[in-house]
Amino acid sequence: MGVDAGAIHRGAIMTGTGTRVVLTACAKTFPDGTRALRPTDLVVEPGEILALLGPSGCGKTTLLRLIAGLDRPDTGGAIAFDDDDVIGIPIERRSVGMVFQSYALFPNMNVRANVGYGLKIQGVPRAAREERVNAVLSLCRLNDLADRPVTALSGGQRQRVAVARAVAPQPRVLLLDEPLSALDAALRDRLRDELAQLLRTLSITAVFVTHDQTEAMAIADRVAVMREGVVEQADAPERLYRSPANGFVAAFVGGANPLAGRIEDDRLVTPAGTLRLPRRAAEGATVFVRPEAVTICAPDAAPLVGQVQVRTFLGTHYRLGIAGFGPDPLNVHVSASDAPGPGQQVGLDVDPDRLFVFDP
Repeated sequence: MGVDAGAIHRGAIMTGTGTRVVLTACAKTFPDGTRALRPTDLVVEPGEILALLGPSGCGKTTLLRLIAGLDRPDTGGAIAFDDDDVIGIPIERRSVGMVFQSYALFPNMNVRANVGYGLKIQGVPRAAREERVNAVLSLCRLNDLADRPVTALSGGQRQRVAVARAVAPQPRVLLLDEPLSALDAALRDRLRDELAQLLRTLSITAVFVTHDQTEAMAIADRVAVMREGVVEQADAPERLYRSPANGFVAAFVGGANPLAGRIEDDRLVTPAGTLRLPRRAAEGATVFVRPEAVTICAPDAAPLVGQVQVRTFLGTHYRLGIAGFGPDPLNVHVSASDAPGPGQQVGLDVDPDRLFVFDP
């Protein structure tokens, strides 16, 4: 996607501090009684990129639609853009830009016409419209494709056109619904970084929905992890990973393993042995460990002993599935080229400070 800073400074595309979005007690119940979103308070700071992350059906798209004005929250919910109450203002008057998973481009128009469509609908004079479209095309590195039909574009090119069309009218808030999910893996990785760069260059307040934790953590300034209509934790990516609020966040972001066992003061007694905990824990507490935090060692010198059930090569490391810890194997990441194979008995150790303990 790339960014042409010159296009910004020429004045056709104005950057700024962004719009503050405030949701207060926003819930959504559908006519059939389905509670898609429970009362939610959330603030998106001016110019911030916020990711809504979670499994299917967790309420993230519903929350995005409330911000957009495509749906209205239950009675008592409030949404403000800066000091403006936008409840009751439809999407076409709310000054939001939308990028959909399907891109929703007009197939009968070329790239230039797609990018300028919103400006034309707004009644922007022709000369100003052309200046703005040219700046956006340059900003998104689309100059060479300007006169090409969108039906002749690759998936990555269509994605860039969709973003360009959304930002051309200079919306107060940019909303993106799974913007990279339609792309193949290699292209998705490249455009992920370019999208993050573009959003930061524009200094636009942006909210995007994704189920991909790598995408969320690579692009967003802050990630809101959702489950069953509730925001479980909204934090910077590093804090989410290092200090998850609960077991769900620990498992969903980074794939932490739950450790089955019995709490005895500052120790966890598991079917595979006993681990020292970083602190005393109450009965009923849950303990999690990330795959990369487990050290493989000799069985006779380890607090835990298990048997390798599965070994999967992932390029940068092996993922081992180790039995003996309960109904599910323990996932462990090993970088060594001589990773133990299926059927081999192994010892495991964990630094107590790398365990997550969540009280009941």
